[in-house]
Amino acid sequence: MGRDVPAMVFSREDRRRYRDKVRRCLDVFAQMLHESRFEFDRPRAGLEIELNLVDDRGEVAMKNAEVLAAIAQPDWATELGQFNVEINVLPESLEQEGAVRLEKVIRDRLNHAEARARTVGGHMMMVGILPTLRESDVHEGTLSANPRYKLLNEQIFAARGEDMHLSIEGEDLLETYADSITPEAACTSLQLHLQVSPETFAANWNAAQAIAGPQVAMAANSPFLFGRRLWQETRIPLFEQATDTRPVELKVQGVRPRVWFGERWITSVFDLFEENARYFPALLPLCDEADPREELMRGITPQLGELTLHNGTVYRWNRPVYAVVDGIPHLRVENRVLPAGPSVADIVANAVFYYGLMGVLPYAERPVWTRMSFAAARDNLHAAARHGLDARLFWPGLGEVPASELILRRLLPLAHEGLDLWGVAPAVRDRLLGIVERRCLTGRNGASWQIDAVNALGDLERHEALRRMTLRYMANMHTNEPVHGWPTL
Repeated sequence: MGRDVPAMVFSREDRRRYRDKVRRCLDVFAQMLHESRFEFDRPRAGLEIELNLVDDRGEVAMKNAEVLAAIAQPDWATELGQFNVEINVLPESLEQEGAVRLEKVIRDRLNHAEARARTVGGHMMMVGILPTLRESDVHEGTLSANPRYKLLNEQIFAARGEDMHLSIEGEDLLETYADSITPEAACTSLQLHLQVSPETFAANWNAAQAIAGPQVAMAANSPFLFGRRLWQETRIPLFEQATDTRPVELKVQGVRPRVWFGERWITSVFDLFEENARYFPALLPLCDEADPREELMRGITPQLGELTLHNGTVYRWNRPVYAVVDGIPHLRVENRVLPAGPSVADIVANAVFYYGLMGVLPYAERPVWTRMSFAAARDNLHAAARHGLDARLFWPGLGEVPASELILRRLLPLAHEGLDLWGVAPAVRDRLLGIVERRCLTGRNGASWQIDAVNALGDLERHEALRRMTLRYMANMHTNEPVHGWPTL
């Protein structure tokens, strides 16, 4: 939820007005889907990267205000925790050398930001969860200063009525309670945006859901949290639990979580926005003055502010996005399953693997989602988060197979085909998809490297081992070598 909001207290009347306004926006959105021209030409790749801040020792640095002031660029912004920042990278066509340009843009901006961060004692780290983060680092006092975070924290806990229970069992066990949503700030991700037409939105969203498990398996990069070794991509269960507005009783009743995979394949983008309005109470019931019906009648493209704000507080792993640019509406699928890092080369490889698959799967004669259950896609995501490349995933025609085998045998050839359809230069395609291939062949992604690097440090106390591993990680990150080739010693 990137919109700035004021600090305030909401009344019962605010909530009633907001619910009515969301419903009005939903009716207008349905009308627009039938009558309006949505912007869509050729697909372009846009992304956001969330990063952690550390000091010279690799320990967490609560410095995002100082770092952003030093960077002083509009494409950088705060994130939930004082140890987080985010960069937004403008959409880029992938045709020919587009992915090379994208990689260079990201590297140049991160290098500039790192140089500026050093002037105030900070460093950038791209990783799914900062390995040196301690439980004592995440509390209400370490939320970013922007009032929207404090307000969101208050509303989630008002809805929940009790402290947040975090319970994740992996190699170690995490069992704790939190009195703020700040543990969510531990989750730093790579978010991929794909602009699509209303007619093809459902097929694109369904395809993105179907490949979420394989994406996470090959890119897992979050094995440690609060000093414990948990899942390969611990960010998935942590994010699901850290923003959960449901007490135990509502979970037992089957009330949907605000972070969720969904429960069915869809036939229209309208399905997702309608589900949001039907299932989820408002967290931030802020109403605009504009009447979307009147705006549409006057020929003005409505912003649908209440509908989009509400959508921003429902944290789907593949989220629909409605936006208006230069007076023209457009739709995007926002893919949110991937962790940040390890290197820029890895990030761009993860992106082109996704975009390559999305160039083919939505348009198949027999789409994958017609041949597998929605539950199988959801189970794939959690198996991949738990086990990474060692996960066993279901895929139509193959049954249940190791994630690496699924990616090598079935998905990489499809990604090659999709990138050809995007017009990506063959040499660029082969280099970047080769990174994914080598990860699968070596069994080495960011998570397995972190675990092996900590194990290689022998009998050191866990936090000290994580601190030294973090410094090695950052040194390797700055070489821009893909993680499958990083030394562990």
